[in-house]
Amino acid sequence: MDWMGFLQNFLVLFLELTALFIVISFLVSLLQQVVTEEKIKSILQKGNKATGYISGTLLGALTPFCSCSTIPILAGLLSSGAPFGPSISFLISSPLLNPVIVILLWKLLGFKITAFYVISMFFFAVLAGLIFNTLGLEKHLRNVKIRRSQNGEGQKESKWIIALKDAWSFFYPVLPYLLVGVLIGAVIHDFIPADFISSIAGKDHPFAIPVAAIIGIPMYIRVETMIPISEALVSKGMSMGAVIALIIGGAGASLPEILLLNKLFKPRLLTAFIVSILIGATVTGYILYFTF
Repeated sequence: MDWMGFLQNFLVLFLELTALFIVISFLVSLLQQVVTEEKIKSILQKGNKATGYISGTLLGALTPFCSCSTIPILAGLLSSGAPFGPSISFLISSPLLNPVIVILLWKLLGFKITAFYVISMFFFAVLAGLIFNTLGLEKHLRNVKIRRSQNGEGQKESKWIIALKDAWSFFYPVLPYLLVGVLIGAVIHDFIPADFISSIAGKDHPFAIPVAAIIGIPMYIRVETMIPISEALVSKGMSMGAVIALIIGGAGASLPEILLLNKLFKPRLLTAFIVSILIGATVTGYILYFTF
């Protein structure tokens, strides 16, 4: 066993992903100081229906990284009168299209796969919001009142200082997940035989794609953990379609997110949301499977 090579791969990948995460988190914090919840609501309420769905999807990409942290913003938007369909597009795009995921995918899986992923998730978020609205699923929202905290007029910090603090506050909670993800990825890369991976989820096993999409939800492996693992799985022969389905399933409808949405969505709407994520993950996976 090449332990020195394993240690080198682990350290290089961990330092690269750490630097990327902190830099992108810093930039995203600067964006979020401009694109506030009030501005999101204002933008969604303006314009016609078509631009509303596109705006909701684009704005979702600028909001917090974890899908769970998107739920309070969604509840605030809906309770203050933001349109339902674009708000659903916002909910779906927020965890799946945030800049950290996109940059990490680009770094580890390449430009073509990342571009396909971004375009697919953009259209998926827009289409899901449109379908949910057309089906009249808004009536299956629970009546949730949002209690807003009152902040005092304290001394205002520089936006750069706020962005630095946010970058650290974003990075610190995901550090253990990043470590675990890089560690597992390095183990797979250096010690797991390629024949074993390809024999259960390779190009000759298309049914691995819907299975991966379903597994992704209860596993709740954070995307910061899953992406370095995915790179290792792909290098060992796992089909790109199955890997992307796993990422979309886990990031788009994680178990904690479903538990939080249960307080906001009635059963029919919650079921429709879960099914839509599974369909989106599976369809995207199969397109990748037959294309790349």
